[in-house]
Amino acid sequence: MLIASINPATGEKLKEFSAFDDAEIEKRLGRADNAFEKYRKTTFIQRSELLDAVAELLLQEKEKLAEIITLEMGKLFRDSLAEIEKCARGCRFYSENGERFLEDELAQTDAAKSYVQYQPLGPVLAIMPWNFPFWQVFRFAAPALMAGNVGLLKHASNVPQCALAIEEIFCRARFDGGVFQTLLIDPDQVEKIIADPRVKAVTLTGSERAGGAVASAAAREIKKSVLELGGSDAFIVMPSADFESALSTAVRARTINTGQSCIAAKRFMIADQIYDEFLDQFVARMRALKIGDPMDEMTEIGPLATESILKGVHDQVQRTIAMGAKLLTGGNRIHSAGFFYEPSVLVDVPKDSPAYREEVFGPVAAVFRVRDAHNAIQLANDTTFGLGSSAWTNDPEEQKLFTSQLDSGMVFINAMVASDPRLPFGGVKRSGFGRELGAAGTREFTNTKTIWIS
Repeated sequence: MLIASINPATGEKLKEFSAFDDAEIEKRLGRADNAFEKYRKTTFIQRSELLDAVAELLLQEKEKLAEIITLEMGKLFRDSLAEIEKCARGCRFYSENGERFLEDELAQTDAAKSYVQYQPLGPVLAIMPWNFPFWQVFRFAAPALMAGNVGLLKHASNVPQCALAIEEIFCRARFDGGVFQTLLIDPDQVEKIIADPRVKAVTLTGSERAGGAVASAAAREIKKSVLELGGSDAFIVMPSADFESALSTAVRARTINTGQSCIAAKRFMIADQIYDEFLDQFVARMRALKIGDPMDEMTEIGPLATESILKGVHDQVQRTIAMGAKLLTGGNRIHSAGFFYEPSVLVDVPKDSPAYREEVFGPVAAVFRVRDAHNAIQLANDTTFGLGSSAWTNDPEEQKLFTSQLDSGMVFINAMVASDPRLPFGGVKRSGFGRELGAAGTREFTNTKTIWIS
């Protein structure tokens, strides 16, 4: 697979890289193994100071780093800036709270003293996606490094400059050179690295197919894995909701990062009483979004990250229409040098169609009419995915119903699904297992060790 930066707004190849050979991979694995033996003995104060230094560098150079993101994967420049700022906040949060999340937990037993201790595992391989090329990495790295682990990054092949920039930041922040390293490798080199005894665990954010392959490889070696996979998140609006807030958030939730987000709202369930008005305004606002250069501050929709993603989204839309869905707006590629696709809205979506059963990774919304909260929950849960859900209602009973009965790893009431360093992030069903972020995510890559002293 080509490891290259290609500007999605123009189709221009910016830079190409060669995959590391076996000798380079061996050197980096050895460096990680040696670095862990030293780094695991550092104190929480030392690790905290290093993470603070990373945060400071991120903020100092946020415009340069944001430009790399936009040029490599097409994110709106203002959103790229926000992503870098979020990474800095994440580093500071774990700098301030990591020790608390990992402190010894006393247990009342028959022993003179018994407690649980959280100790680092070692080098962790992180297989990360292109859609949030800095944040996805930092939401793994900040808690994992605070816990005393070291990181090996296999980033997506279309964002190599992001991967190298992240490694450079950790080095410049005075982390030992082996504590965080980038591996420029092809997918077919991953399994051998997972099998290497120096690698103790693996985390992946990506597709179901990639997740299944990585989890299988890790399981064969009896190694811990955490998977954050796809989503087809429900966005439910009930009659008691603040109509304007729900409507404006619905547009944003479907088009964030040009729809290329696992937690973007993709299936919209609207209560019968407000359905017609909501749909009319939703379609109008999707149609009015300004499409263009992601570096332009007036642009609201940028390009999709690659031509293959664009073709895949268009194929899903056309197959859904062919099966009986009705297209209300969009549905076409914008013919230009870049990889642009019109914001699209589908209704009357058949159950067996791609827009119903698959994750559509682009600005395409499927809208459904529902009778009540129970009908909305039934429809929302009728999917193999279970990442996040957003429900809009001011009825306390409906709020309780949604939080208890929606089958997803996260439920947001009157808010858009988002990741937050203070809370666990992850899904159920085919959206993966394990958690990132929060105390739960910090402890994923630790040995939960029982200590008993008689």
